[in-house]
Amino acid sequence: MAPRKPISHLVVEGKNDQHVIWALCAKHNIPETFSVEEPKDETGGVEALLDSISVRLKTPGMQILGFVIDADQDLQSRWQAVSDRLRSSGYTNLPVVPDPKGTILDQEQMPRIGVWLMPDNQLPGMLEDFVKLLIPDNDLLLPKAEYMLAEIEREGLHRYTLVHHSKALIHTWLAWQEVPGLPMGLSITAQILLHNNPIALNFVDWLNRLFQDQT
Repeated sequence: MAPRKPISHLVVEGKNDQHVIWALCAKHNIPETFSVEEPKDETGGVEALLDSISVRLKTPGMQILGFVIDADQDLQSRWQAVSDRLRSSGYTNLPVVPDPKGTILDQEQMPRIGVWLMPDNQLPGMLEDFVKLLIPDNDLLLPKAEYMLAEIEREGLHRYTLVHHSKALIHTWLAWQEVPGLPMGLSITAQILLHNNPIALNFVDWLNRLFQDQT
């Protein structure tokens, strides 16, 4: 019987994450040695992703398995949820806190594991907080968007929950560009958002160390 082909997956919460990561990979010429996948559960989201960890680790031929997960409101709680699932699958070398540069775990006879907690492994937040960090530092529209959202929130006119403030902010900012409302991934491709500032470079470095560095 022929040996099983090695498998490498990066699992993300949804399509927006997929397109942002694909755009960064294209900009940085990252080799296509891994797939970027959503959870198979049609509901998607973080719970579906967390629930898929133990099953994915049992996939025959699995070599490298990465996860990009929103920290949401409590980074340490999210890290604990990930750690608990990895520990129950047999990983023993889990750090107490995530690596600021992106966590990578190597354990003998187990798939290599990578975990990136959005936005930067240190702060609470989500994909949109990461994308906000890709806005050029000298941008003049971002303060205007922040002011407008603060005003409608103060007056109680917003229809989104405050936990989704960063989603409303980034999409408001994107709506004011030369081509209004481009998706986040396309905005990286079109160079509206930066692909080479510190947070982007940290993320790309983590991807390269996880999937390309096999030494």
